[in-house]
Amino acid sequence: MPEQKTIGFLFIEGFADWEYGMLAASAVEWFGARAMSLTPDGKQVTGISGFRLIPDRSTGASENADLDAIAIIGSDQWTSKAQPDVGNLLAAIASRGGVVGGICAGTLALARAGLFEKAKHTSNGRERIKGHETGYAGAENYQDVPHAVADGKIVSAPGSAPGTFALAFLKTLYPERGSDLARMRTLFAKEYAEGS
Repeated sequence: MPEQKTIGFLFIEGFADWEYGMLAASAVEWFGARAMSLTPDGKQVTGISGFRLIPDRSTGASENADLDAIAIIGSDQWTSKAQPDVGNLLAAIASRGGVVGGICAGTLALARAGLFEKAKHTSNGRERIKGHETGYAGAENYQDVPHAVADGKIVSAPGSAPGTFALAFLKTLYPERGSDLARMRTLFAKEYAEGS
């Protein structure tokens, strides 16, 4: 039986509730992963919906040495002066070969940590990411696409693409599970096949 992988989901105040559900539930249910919720100080945060989340742990790098991957969930707070600094955690996971993903404004944390320097990536629009992170390393690698982008172990997506974010993230974390990922893609694509 394959070793269980642990994925951290990083939430901050005002997190976008729709951006993590498909990834977290699919990772646990179909891939046997262990999901851990993180917040910068280990305290409760509230999503856009008003739902409250009590995390498993904080974002300290030493506290998260078991993470094989991390997904940074979007929030408008990533665009504010009050955004948390999680660069050390992201760098630690990346340096040990872990998957680092960001969706929506969560991609700004990856840009700030320098993880886009050599990786193709996307976000909520070229001008939006440059507007918040002027001159970030790797700006020339930006891909103006409506779906997730994976390059090496870095995964990024606009906030409107939680489905392809989940697929790209899981494909990067579980490259040997191509047939399972194809079934997952087919299942979720049925919603759009008929046109609504």
